[in-house]
Amino acid sequence: MIVVFLLAVIAGTPAAGQILDVCTTCHTNATCDNKPNSSGKVCNCKYGFVGNGRTYCQDKDECQIGASKICGQHTQCHNTYGSYYCTCLSGYSPTNYMATFIPNDGTYCQDIDECKITGLCGQGGWCRNLEGSFECACLLGYQIHNGAEPFHPHRDKASCKVVDCGQPAPVEDTVLLSVTGTTYGNVATYVCDEGFIWASGDNTSVCGANGLWRGPTVVCEAKCGPVPFLANSEVVWHNRSVVIYRCMDGYHIWKGSNISVCGSSGVWQKATLRCRVIKPPINHLYVVNEKCVHWKAEKYEEDTEAYKVTYIGTRNYQRSFRDKRKQFLNSKADQLAVCLNLLPATNYNISITALSARFTASITTNTSLPVPPVPVVYYREFETPVPTLRLHRSANTLDPIRSLSDMSGQR
Repeated sequence: MIVVFLLAVIAGTPAAGQILDVCTTCHTNATCDNKPNSSGKVCNCKYGFVGNGRTYCQDKDECQIGASKICGQHTQCHNTYGSYYCTCLSGYSPTNYMATFIPNDGTYCQDIDECKITGLCGQGGWCRNLEGSFECACLLGYQIHNGAEPFHPHRDKASCKVVDCGQPAPVEDTVLLSVTGTTYGNVATYVCDEGFIWASGDNTSVCGANGLWRGPTVVCEAKCGPVPFLANSEVVWHNRSVVIYRCMDGYHIWKGSNISVCGSSGVWQKATLRCRVIKPPINHLYVVNEKCVHWKAEKYEEDTEAYKVTYIGTRNYQRSFRDKRKQFLNSKADQLAVCLNLLPATNYNISITALSARFTASITTNTSLPVPPVPVVYYREFETPVPTLRLHRSANTLDPIRSLSDMSGQR
């Protein structure tokens, strides 16, 4: 220990008769300065370095105390060998308008107003400056596309597109007269259709900011006045110029058109529809003169109906007797009649079927016993005390009745 100390003292001690020059012992990154009391010289590390000034002077990291403390707010500190410099964070710029600065000249970082840049938010975009940044929104008449508001054009894919309402929708009883365009604020103008007059409301429609047409409120009334009345019918649909009718419940269309139209002259071209009470296709069935069947047909006038007439005859006094026949006819008439060859003294059940309507009506009738024909008399004169008479009778379907009468007469 003593040896080492002596060597150190010898090394730092000038030889006898020599004066020590302190400045020659200063470190490369040090300066030789006068002592405050003027008692000699001293080695001090240069600005940006720390050490004893003689054996070492190492770089001082000024940034380690924090950028905000050494450079100020909204800054970034950059250490260099023996010094440092400052830069502003994104969204800020130095007041000396240099890329780098050292704040000992009073330079600081101020907010950049990005909104001063024209078109930063794109067409239809509105810029709002923020501290150190900005954001975009869409102006009135534009809608956000591929994103949501607010948006940042450098970070998001969002953009503003002009509002387009498309073609104006048709309006009842009107005609589109003109349209200035389909984007926000454009106007479509309507006029009443032929046969209508403008009663109230606004006849213009405006493309709104929501992409929808607003209006019109125009009300056009038919020149023809109230809807025409048709007996036993009701209105199915109308648009003030056309009225469609149908028959009420319990009625059916008999003939005519079911549409009324408002003409250009302001007069209704009234429907000719006639509705009749729904009745059976065959009604008012009756028999005349014990042989002719009459009935009334319910159908469209122009329709031809096919009928099947079936009649079955029986006799109480003749169990084995049965007269069954049928015949067909086609007719457009409303009043029909058909005469049948009915046998006398017979009970008949007559059925008439309307084939297309699949409806059958029936009636019963009894035929009477006709007066028998006068018998043919053959006679000759003889000169005898007792006259001779011979009668001849033709064969008849009523022979069973004759037989019964003969038997009664023989009793």
